[in-house]
Order: sequence, then C-alpha cells, then structure tokens
Amino acid sequence: MDRDWYHERRDGAGKLRRSPSGRVPQWALDDAVGVASDPHPWRAPATDSRRSRRAGLRGSRRRASRTRSSTAAIGVVLLLALLYATPSLFDRFVLPIALPYLPGANVPPRGVEAQDSPLGVPPLVPASGAYQLLPSPTESQDWVAVDPCRPVHYVVRPDNAPLGTEGLVQEAVAEVSAATGLHFVDDGLTTEGPSEERDLYQPELYGRTWAPVLITWTSPAEIPQLAGDIAGLGGSEYAYVPGEPLVYVGGQVQIDAPDATGMLAYPAGRDLVRATLMHELAHVVGLDHVDDPRELMYAANTGLVSFGPGDRAGLALLGSGPCAPGH
Repeated sequence: MDRDWYHERRDGAGKLRRSPSGRVPQWALDDAVGVASDPHPWRAPATDSRRSRRAGLRGSRRRASRTRSSTAAIGVVLLLALLYATPSLFDRFVLPIALPYLPGANVPPRGVEAQDSPLGVPPLVPASGAYQLLPSPTESQDWVAVDPCRPVHYVVRPDNAPLGTEGLVQEAVAEVSAATGLHFVDDGLTTEGPSEERDLYQPELYGRTWAPVLITWTSPAEIPQLAGDIAGLGGSEYAYVPGEPLVYVGGQVQIDAPDATGMLAYPAGRDLVRATLMHELAHVVGLDHVDDPRELMYAANTGLVSFGPGDRAGLALLGSGPCAPGH
C-alpha cells in the first residue's frame, strides 16, 4: 500500500538543489512528491477478554459469549476493511498512529514532546515587507514553519571546527531563538556527518523522535556543493500528516570550515562566522533569500553581522506557526 502521509524530502528524491551565492546559499524548496511506504502486515485483533471471564459459565452462555466474541472480531475486521477501502479515513486516522510501531518504521510516534501551547512568543517587531518565506509545497498552506509547541533540538559535529569558533553555534542559535520565539535545545555533540540522504528518523542515535537539526563544519571535499565561494548551506524538510499542517523537521546547517577560517582573519571575523550560521539557521526555520542588501538574508556577502528589519519580521512570523501535535 502506498501512503505518503509522513515526511518528504523537498524535491521528492532526497536531492536538495542549491543556488550558489556570494556568501550563504540556500537549499531551495522544490515541489515535493509523495514518498511511498513499504507494505506492512496488520496485527491480528486481540482476543476478546469476555471469553475468558465467562469460561466457567454453562454451555449455552459460553456459546453465546463465543458468538459475541466472533461477532466483535468480525466487526473489527470489517471496520479495518472499511477504513482501508476509504483511503482518506485510513490515512488520517489509522496509518499515522500505527506506522511508527511497525517493523522498519521511518517515522517517530506522534506528538513526542508536543505541548498544548507555544513554548515561546515571537517578539513584536516593526512591520516590514523585506523578507521572503520559503515557498510552500502545497496550495492549501501559504507557508511552512517549525512547530512552536515543541522544542527544536540540535546537535553539532565538532570535527573540523576552526580555532576561534568556540561558542559561535550557540550564539547564532540564541539569535534565531530570540527572533522567532522558538525554543531550541542543545543536545550536545554527535558523530553524524552531513548528507543529502540524511534519515530524519534515527532512533538508534537520537531516540524515538525526529532527528535533531544537524550542524557541521565541513569542506568541499566532503560536500562538493561548497566549492568556490559558497560559505554554507542550510535547509529543512517537512513532515505531512493528513489533517495536520505541514511543519519543518530535521534540518541541516553545513559551514565551509576553510572559508570560516579565512573569515576569522578579519578583525570582525567571529561576527562574520556567526552571521553565516545565523543566515543558514534562518533557512532551517523557513526564511528565504531576499534582494535587499540591507538584510542578512541577502544572497551575497555585504558584511552584515546581524538580522535586518525584514529578516526580523519574517522570523517573527515563522515563530507564530501552528501547533501540530499529530506529527
């Protein structure tokens, strides 16, 4: 059975297209197509407990109990058959709950760490139209954001981190958190490396939840898309459940360590590297490039080291996305 209710890569095939820029390119959001799940057997319905409780009764009642039990079992089978024959009902009410517990599942149980209300509040900022959100893959939803009602976990692979960058990741995350109201949680260090084919669900490494945002110091030798003047890459994937809003999950930030080392030679080197991290993290939460050189999300390097008014307006909007407990 082909069911595409869960997470999808942004171009449907795991290949994230990059558009080079003078400083920090984005992972452009392509139109997504369905990702099919493998068929999984259904478990047989549990035996009706009324049969064992009535085992000591006389034959006629025992037979009646077995009849009711058989009728109930048939009813369950018919109900499941009806739900499966009605894809919208099956996809919406059965598969999202059952699939995480089936062998080889590639999605976590629903609602892990989900709260009833947002964990933070985006700041009040002056109105500005100088921002652009990553395009939504569906016409039914204008834009996609991170679920504000659960924490955004992130991990860092420390390999290749240039000397002098200590604490910059945490500082950049704090800037994005303050600009969005999203609650970020530092899950520490990881050995996981960057990859276009990254699995968003890695229970052996991160437990039964979506994999955290992965931040790595890397190089063109490991990520060829960083060749030339590309200082970093950033982006997310989205999760889809029928009846729920699309939300961004996972995500990666890949910083070109040799380029970062070159930035550190400047008097404001740490500020420039921090700004690169901020730019890429803004892509992770859903902000796109703009044509205004006064904004940090401008595609070329203008030497800015903080978010502009348009950046802040867009980030505040992205921090006000809907809760999605069904993911």
